[in-house]
Amino acid sequence: MRKYRVQIYQLFLSTLGIIGVIIVSMAPGSAKADRFVGQKWASNQQISVDQIRHDEFNTLLKRYVDADGYVDYKSWQASRADRGHLQNYLKQLSKANPKLSAGKPARLAYWINAYNAVTIEGILQVYPTSSIRNHTAKLVGYNIWKQLKLQVGDGQYSLEEIEHQVLRKMGEPRIHFAIVCASVGCPRLRNEAYTASHLESQLAENTQDFFSRSQHLQVDASRKTLKLSSLIDWFASDFGTTQSQQLQYLGRYMPKNAQQLIHDPKTKLSYLKYNWNLNDRSRK
Repeated sequence: MRKYRVQIYQLFLSTLGIIGVIIVSMAPGSAKADRFVGQKWASNQQISVDQIRHDEFNTLLKRYVDADGYVDYKSWQASRADRGHLQNYLKQLSKANPKLSAGKPARLAYWINAYNAVTIEGILQVYPTSSIRNHTAKLVGYNIWKQLKLQVGDGQYSLEEIEHQVLRKMGEPRIHFAIVCASVGCPRLRNEAYTASHLESQLAENTQDFFSRSQHLQVDASRKTLKLSSLIDWFASDFGTTQSQQLQYLGRYMPKNAQQLIHDPKTKLSYLKYNWNLNDRSRK
């Protein structure tokens, strides 16, 4: 009998703990509350994605991002004017109405820029920090991927939704080499904005650049081994239905020594540990 009382008591304490977590997460002003960027525009002020300009973001990227994709967060955060410029750009992104007709290159460029701009804004809000993973709580606390939301037209989009519900559904797998989660293990953040007119060359160049870096691809021809970024493993299905199809698609962007191994059935494939350290120029 005493055994069952102990079990009931433990269950009671566990239930209290769960209720406590729910209360804390729902409390006004708690760390669980969503954060919003951009602004709400009236329906008659909303425009097509084709009409959104990215010049302001382009200027900021050229000023604060180096050739390897590292960001000078410290200087950017310290500049009241450029913090304002980024927030103004986010407000301009909010004017877009995704329901209005727009070309695919313009839509891709828009959402890639939106993802990167919101990520940078999110990091600037919490900087100094050593990793975005410090701000991705799974149960209690703020999760930048789920709770930092951009107002777009009449809706709000989290980083997670932009990536999985918008970009990945557009059938362009090279988006994975363009959207950047503020980490060293991510592809290089371009120091220019994506545009519809240059999108194809930008995506091709970024994908090629990705596989030119040892943190994303390591080739050992003598041992017939390829070590790829974990990103390829996580999103493998976006590159093809089989591993052979995936490697054939990606192989065209890899260096020649890797291309030679791709077609060898004896080649062994493994994945590198992902580096979640912040792509902070001061820590480079």
